[in-house]
Amino acid sequence: MGIISFVGFTFLVAVIAWWATRGTDEKSAKGYFLGGRSLGAITIAGSLLLTNLSAEQIVGLNGQAFTEGVLVMAWETLAAIAMIITAVFLLPSYMKGGITTIPEYVENRFDHQTKAILTVLFLSGYVIVIIPSVLYSGSLAFSTMFDIPEILGVSQINAIRICSLTIGTIGIVYAIFGGLKAVAVSDLINAVGLLIGGMLIPVFGLMLIGNGSVTAGLDILWTSNPEKFIAAGAADASIPFGTIFTGMMLVQMFYWGTNQAILQRVFGAKSLKEGQKGMILAALIKFLIPVIVVLPGIIAWHVFDGNLDNPDQAYPSLVKKVLPAALVGFYAAVLFGAVLSSFNSLLNSSATLFGFDLYKQYFNKSATEHQTVRAGKMFGLVLGVVGMLVAPLIANAPKGLFAWLQEANGCYSIPILTVVVIGFFTKKVPAIAAKIGVISGVVLYAISQFIIKPKMIAAALAEAKVVGVTDPSELSLIEAGAYPHFLHVMAILFVLNIGIMLVIGKLYPRSEAYIAQETKEVDITPWKYALVSGAFITVLVLSTYFIF
Repeated sequence: MGIISFVGFTFLVAVIAWWATRGTDEKSAKGYFLGGRSLGAITIAGSLLLTNLSAEQIVGLNGQAFTEGVLVMAWETLAAIAMIITAVFLLPSYMKGGITTIPEYVENRFDHQTKAILTVLFLSGYVIVIIPSVLYSGSLAFSTMFDIPEILGVSQINAIRICSLTIGTIGIVYAIFGGLKAVAVSDLINAVGLLIGGMLIPVFGLMLIGNGSVTAGLDILWTSNPEKFIAAGAADASIPFGTIFTGMMLVQMFYWGTNQAILQRVFGAKSLKEGQKGMILAALIKFLIPVIVVLPGIIAWHVFDGNLDNPDQAYPSLVKKVLPAALVGFYAAVLFGAVLSSFNSLLNSSATLFGFDLYKQYFNKSATEHQTVRAGKMFGLVLGVVGMLVAPLIANAPKGLFAWLQEANGCYSIPILTVVVIGFFTKKVPAIAAKIGVISGVVLYAISQFIIKPKMIAAALAEAKVVGVTDPSELSLIEAGAYPHFLHVMAILFVLNIGIMLVIGKLYPRSEAYIAQETKEVDITPWKYALVSGAFITVLVLSTYFIF
């Protein structure tokens, strides 16, 4: 029954997406990459949520909540503030220039070489970190929910390989042949299903704990596990409380304010007003998302008495335990759609970045729109295949999927954010400063996290063992104190790179101040309630920290 509902719902979404996009000219660059700039607020909100809320969020964050509790909600609740800042302040500047990609914005402000560097950074981050993470987390979820190893008689890692190849192949068909509008329409349908299905998991989980009563289940969960409901992370937590005021907001601003895979949905808006409304609506829903991506992990901790081989199995194990078979199939289909959404979005954005920012600049300067689209599709295909091959390797990631993903992202997130911030707030900092800022950001972060940090932690733990420290909690604190948290490192390097670029700008300024050009691609009249709505959502977010 579960398999039938899974296949049925997945097929229905594909048919609706095809029907809704049959009139879009997918051979033109604007049609394929931006959905013909025809997306409305609700479609944008749904696509933003599902692009972000994929299996690596649901599986990874619930896995962290399983071990650490509600403190990991910072990844979700603080995202709402970053979305408001983007919608109110950054989006008008982006859409005024009628840009298709963030590197195109950087090219307008600096030069095409800086654009190329940022494009390569985006693409390398997608293929090495994000695409494999999306495929791995989705594969882990389906493998656990449907007992794939037992059904096929294979090991868990081989089941993940099979699922990765299956999801990747279907996703490539969607993204390469459907374009942005097909992705956005299917996102909207799956977003509704994911929100409904996602709310059912904690409801059924609390009913299981409370013998049929949600309120009784919540009371038991709260009183039995008080340590899981403390929002302020300790020094050895994945999110120490101090990081909320340093690197956490920088990561959020990169993801929601400069990330091509996210902003491409908004660039496809029919107007600035629709783009702002879509992003602010998504921010409001994002504030509520911890009920789906954090609470089930705590419920799983209680239900399974903290005993699971892998914390990242907490969510799919809970789904399998609390949902009826028919609903497991439906929810698996929705989760499948979420995985496809993130995968599709990354492939579509990669095709856009390669086609616009590399192919036309370095491979075929006289390329027609049709040739650019075709080259982008082929590149997306290659990237998808590489991602499928890399995905199973993440099974060996230390500290859990989500923590590893966020730390690895720092190699390119902060350098890109640094360049966009300098471009946005200054007029005379030259292109050479941007190039140096990007390269130094990547190199310094990589040296810090992957060379210096392991050596310092190893030395601290070795010294602790020499003096007879064996308690795991003490060793954890020693490890946490041996080197600054990666979010603090991000903040330090952000300030350092900003300083480097400003000094270069002072010593070797542009001969003329940069003046942004308005293209009139879309109506850039802002939504009059954007600031008020944003302020309201920000107050809601801050209130959650006072509660916990």
